[in-house]
Amino acid sequence: MALVPSQVLRVAILLSYCSILCNYKAIEMPSHQTYGGSWKFLTFIDLVIQAVFFGICVLTDLSSLLTRGSGNQEQERQLKKLISLRDWMLAVLAFPVGVFVVAVFWIIYAYDREMIYPKLLDNFIPGWLNHGMHTTVLPFILIEMRTSHHKYPSRSSGLTAICTFSVGYILWVCWVHHVTGMWVYPFLEHIGPGARIIFFGFTTILMNFLYLLGEVLNNYIWDTQKKPPSWQGMEEEKEKPKLE
Repeated sequence: MALVPSQVLRVAILLSYCSILCNYKAIEMPSHQTYGGSWKFLTFIDLVIQAVFFGICVLTDLSSLLTRGSGNQEQERQLKKLISLRDWMLAVLAFPVGVFVVAVFWIIYAYDREMIYPKLLDNFIPGWLNHGMHTTVLPFILIEMRTSHHKYPSRSSGLTAICTFSVGYILWVCWVHHVTGMWVYPFLEHIGPGARIIFFGFTTILMNFLYLLGEVLNNYIWDTQKKPPSWQGMEEEKEKPKLE
């Protein structure tokens, strides 16, 4: 038996993301007042993704609890759709985008923090909030992956979806630069057009790699190559053999 039920962990993680988002939005930074606001930063988009994902997880847990033993076929059908949405979100957005934000931020930060997170931001963003945005995302998503099995979509559709997200965000960053004359991230100001194209291409490839990494990790944790996945909560109860 788990020390802390996964349902309780999900609620706690969801509340932490709500707190981080509220505290971040309450900060009066000049960049929040410019074109695109907070939505031009991948960190903020990722926080929204994680909050929505864990919100869906909590909703799924509640629906499973309410549906269990009811025998209502329509409710069971709706629960399966909710579980499918939860699994799709983890596979395509929550895991690859979350790991990307953590890895790329800290790699660039270690090389030269002024290129990604200028020291000036310390006057606006406290250290705990910075770690809430750029560090705890990774353990939270790994905890979710470890405590609950998630069924990945077909590889072609999954990679198509993450590519669409990556290219869409790159185009958004370029559009913000076109409108304002400023790049969202300081390091983009210090590299030439060719280097930017290479960087944008690399980020898209990395996103695809992280999607595949999540799929492999999910299969490794739950050994789905050897046994079929089972539904969580109510679905697990339904699949148990009945004694006559």
